[in-house]
Amino acid sequence: MTENKEPTALDLPMMDPLPAETQKYFDICVEKLGMVPNVLQANAFDIDKLNAFTAMYNDLMLAPSGLSKLEREMIAVVVSAINKCFYCLVAHGAAVRGLSGDPVLGEMLVMNYRVAPLDARQRAMLDFAAKMTTESATIEEEHRQALRDVGFSDRDIWDIANVAGFYNMSNRVASATAMVPNAEYHSQYR
Repeated sequence: MTENKEPTALDLPMMDPLPAETQKYFDICVEKLGMVPNVLQANAFDIDKLNAFTAMYNDLMLAPSGLSKLEREMIAVVVSAINKCFYCLVAHGAAVRGLSGDPVLGEMLVMNYRVAPLDARQRAMLDFAAKMTTESATIEEEHRQALRDVGFSDRDIWDIANVAGFYNMSNRVASATAMVPNAEYHSQYR
């Protein structure tokens, strides 16, 4: 398989040179991840767009929350599986494998989260994220209450909804632009 050198099918090259703060952020990515994720490179044609994307990502995925980092990545994978987003399945599937230490769990979530050995909390969280992805207009109080019944706070429900919403948006952008996942993701944590 030939590897596309561009992060998307669009002709939107990264700013060159990158602003100092952006370059510093990319250097941190290389230090921590061994690469600059293509989603960041794809947004780097417009630093304001990149900053908006990274601010939202960092807030939803890394800021303090009642949801663990693994749980947030699990939501990303389930939403991306439903949306058939190749980029996000590859990138966030690798994150689930790494955070869980369980490559089989990562693959189960990519294919069909319902076959994974999940606890009641995780199952309810992923059922809610899936419902939000496929039929958000049908969510009612009973669905939020199901999350409360397994220990989620209203703040946690807010976070579940926002993580699912973010990946529904980013899946559509990644698919519409033929965003290519970094090759490194494919072999991580297997």
